[in-house]
Amino acid sequence: MKKLKGLKQKKNGMWMIDYRSPNGKRRRETIGYSRKLAEAVLAKRKVEIAEGRFLDVCKKEKIKFEDFAAEFLNIHCKANKKSWKSDFYNLETLKGYFGGKYLYTIAIKDIEKFKLERSGQVGPATVNRELATLKTMFSKAVIWDKLHESTARNVKFLKEPAGRLRFLEREEIVKVLANCNKRLRPVVVLALNTGMRRGELFGLKWHDVDFKNNIITLLDTKNGEKREVYINEQVKTALIRVRKHPESPYIFCNSLGKPCHDIRKSFFTALKKSGIKDFHFHDLRHTFASQLVMSGIDINTVRELLGHKDIRMTLRYSHLSPSHKKHAVDVLGRRMDTFWTLSPESQKSENSNISQTVDIELVK
Repeated sequence: MKKLKGLKQKKNGMWMIDYRSPNGKRRRETIGYSRKLAEAVLAKRKVEIAEGRFLDVCKKEKIKFEDFAAEFLNIHCKANKKSWKSDFYNLETLKGYFGGKYLYTIAIKDIEKFKLERSGQVGPATVNRELATLKTMFSKAVIWDKLHESTARNVKFLKEPAGRLRFLEREEIVKVLANCNKRLRPVVVLALNTGMRRGELFGLKWHDVDFKNNIITLLDTKNGEKREVYINEQVKTALIRVRKHPESPYIFCNSLGKPCHDIRKSFFTALKKSGIKDFHFHDLRHTFASQLVMSGIDINTVRELLGHKDIRMTLRYSHLSPSHKKHAVDVLGRRMDTFWTLSPESQKSENSNISQTVDIELVK
């Protein structure tokens, strides 16, 4: 008897059909002891899959990828994420691959094909950000009852190389500050001494600064949580020297009182005069963290100062302090000394016990 693909007989004699649903998931059904019935059911399933009427598919809305992408962006991304524009650009790329297709027809192999093709065009980090957007979008489709299950759930991310870590050495810091113009210098001083992001700096208002307690309160942060930034004398001096606009609450603003956004030209000029290449404004934040670690500050404190939720983000700076592991072991060693270093009285008692033991051994 000719063997039919997808048709199997169990040890107990019952027939089972084996096939894959439109989303790529493997399915098995036990039919009964009749081979003809099993063949008929398998043929029926193949027709249903071909016509898009398979199981729960017929119960779901036939939504095209680009239509749900727009809904996902407006309802989820814009409402819950400050960085929704990144999702917008990721979705634009994804629509180039999956546009025109119904959500339920996009299988795992389609996503793997996208991952392979896209990895030949951009770096793994970019591919992973796009996959992350796709995964979240499909998860929302399931929650919003648009899909039975997410086919993107089991797609793995690409392995990413270690993140770029560029920071200024002490001599370079001196050069950059010396070549900053009057308007740029206080911005760079704050970035170097607080580790604040560019958006946090340009959104800074005078009422956010508590000169008495040397604290800056940030309400509009990347993760949406309030953060307190401690300021030193260099930051305080730099802020005091900033000319306050009479009609603007912003510390760093233009002549119209609107917050500054683009200092790229002046910052690039300062770097060029200093002879520094391959450096971006965000690297001032890396410099802040790197200099802290190289000064002996523990990683967890650096994490708190940077406002990182996950310490893994901060651990990339740990290698900059080659002595931090040795210091940890030395601290433990000093503590252990107190455990087994005996007092003079205890030492005499211990010596006496040793002598008695030796005498006994000699007698034997």
